[in-house]
Amino acid sequence: MEKFDKLTGVAAPLPIINIDTDMIIPKQYLKTIKRTGLGTGLFSEMRYKEDGSKNDEFVLNKEAYNKANILIAGDNFGCGSSREHAPWALLDFGIRCVISTSFADIFYNNCFKNGILPIVVSQEELDKLMDDAERGANATLSVDLEAQEIKGPDGGTICFEIDPFRKHCLLNGLDDIGLTMEKSDAIKAFENNLKESRSWV
Repeated sequence: MEKFDKLTGVAAPLPIINIDTDMIIPKQYLKTIKRTGLGTGLFSEMRYKEDGSKNDEFVLNKEAYNKANILIAGDNFGCGSSREHAPWALLDFGIRCVISTSFADIFYNNCFKNGILPIVVSQEELDKLMDDAERGANATLSVDLEAQEIKGPDGGTICFEIDPFRKHCLLNGLDDIGLTMEKSDAIKAFENNLKESRSWV
């Protein structure tokens, strides 16, 4: 998993509440178990018209935001079914940080397992960040995970809370497998000791 330390880039405003995982990545894209290639399906029902052409009104299709790596979203982001394809699609598109006032628990947990930083802020703070994001590519945000700070284009700073263990995992690029591999020496020692003490096993 790619480490997350500092991220500076364009933030796309998506002021819609209750964006569920089916809106993030519709069911027809769930046939694959690969984590790549899902970016084209991200928000596809809003990004594309019925004839398959791009909807120029959707934020991620606008030139100012088509390379956004931060998403400023409405309340209760990631609700609905527990599909891990949702963070996969965001990551494949290039989104590495989602900021909202609240997240669905399963989606929130899945973000950390896939190298995406979900940040919870107050409504007042979200309104300020949404206003910053609506300026387009001329205004970028900077997210510093180590310092737990978001800096806006005007120099304002918003501090955020994060679980220390999850912070450690993101800073070091550790998913569940990576955490296990950190203890590989202890695992090998245990297995060798088991062979010696229980040779019949």
